[in-house]
Amino acid sequence: MHLPTHILSGWCAANLFRLSRRERLFCMIAATGADLDGISLLFGQNAYWHWHHVGAHNIFFAIVMSAVLAAFSNRRGRSFALYLVLAHLHLVMDYFGSGEGWGIFYFWPASRWELKNPDPCEFLSWENMLALAAFVAWTIAIAVRQRRTPFELIAPEVDRRVLRWLGMTKSLHLQESPR
Repeated sequence: MHLPTHILSGWCAANLFRLSRRERLFCMIAATGADLDGISLLFGQNAYWHWHHVGAHNIFFAIVMSAVLAAFSNRRGRSFALYLVLAHLHLVMDYFGSGEGWGIFYFWPASRWELKNPDPCEFLSWENMLALAAFVAWTIAIAVRQRRTPFELIAPEVDRRVLRWLGMTKSLHLQESPR
């Protein structure tokens, strides 16, 4: 599944709950964090094919990541559970939508047992594009209804501009420095 789809899945799920801006950001991280093992691409194509869906696509990474994020959240127990569910949502989405040849090594490093979908959707399939479109539509609905975007904490100015573009805020009086 595509990285933007994972990010938006965390954002959309976060908006189902009363969470702080930071916790909503953590939900996006939890829903995307397993793709940290994709950094193996920096060490070449063979390293990527060997480590992606292995190093961070497992229960142990999900638990550690969820615990770290929960440690910086308001309601730690509830947040931990939500982050763990979102980490598993990532695994489920990858199981169905990563294309042929990709499995999930759920118990790695304790086991090399691989959970492999016999009939996955191709990475650039219409099903994956539809999932992305659905999350984009849901994100726009959240922006319209709750007047916030996934950029609210990391890029507040982008958040304001997107909301203004959607007609959700009055024109901001931005001071531009003279050249």
